[in-house]
Amino acid sequence: VPMLPERLSNFICSLRPNEEKLCFAAVFEMNNSAEIVNQWIGRTVILSKRRFSYEEAQQVIETGKGDMQTEILKLHELAQILRKNRFKSGAIGFERTEVKFNLDDKGRPLGVFFKENKESNQLIEEFMLLANKKVAELIGRVKDKTTAKPFVYRIHDTPNQEKLGNFIELVRKLGYTVKASSRKTLSDSLNRLFEQVAGKGEENLIETVAIRTMAKAVYSTKNIGHYGLAFPYYTHFTSPIRRYPDLMVH
Repeated sequence: VPMLPERLSNFICSLRPNEEKLCFAAVFEMNNSAEIVNQWIGRTVILSKRRFSYEEAQQVIETGKGDMQTEILKLHELAQILRKNRFKSGAIGFERTEVKFNLDDKGRPLGVFFKENKESNQLIEEFMLLANKKVAELIGRVKDKTTAKPFVYRIHDTPNQEKLGNFIELVRKLGYTVKASSRKTLSDSLNRLFEQVAGKGEENLIETVAIRTMAKAVYSTKNIGHYGLAFPYYTHFTSPIRRYPDLMVH
């Protein structure tokens, strides 16, 4: 739900196809290994040529055919490399099942369905994370801390040890193992657990309790990094027309 009025968030400031919009953009030039060769962050004008729904982009990824197939397939390829590297660095893959409703013309619910997190969702997620991370690094990663500018970071603390102990005991009783001897061991162990419970009756229970075991992510001017994403610098930059914190970052 946008924090700003719909007239701004969905119309005047929204990236609507074939309308020029003033933007603050994070532009990356990458090689085929998803390594950044060049980056530029600054004021620009965006002219969107096409707006895709997740379902439309997913169809291109699955079939290899459709509008802008070359661009979408390349972005998909790079996003999957970024995703793989992120988990290798210690990110935790929380995948909550999202519930959606089928509504009639008058907004009355007709039915309920679960929304899957597919490759098109991951494509957007990885490039949003990249932009957010790089903007935070631009401001926060300075040699001399006295020259660091005030900034709004999105931070995520380490889990509470007592809650973590209770969670480990719970999953043990359900026949699973979680090891927490180090940060990397814990993240690897949690990701393995989520793979093991995928599609099983206890999946939602374990994922819900796992999320509640973790600290809550908050906004702060004091950066301690983002534990769940395994990023030393992170902010919210990518939705300035939907969230006030992003607007402050801009």
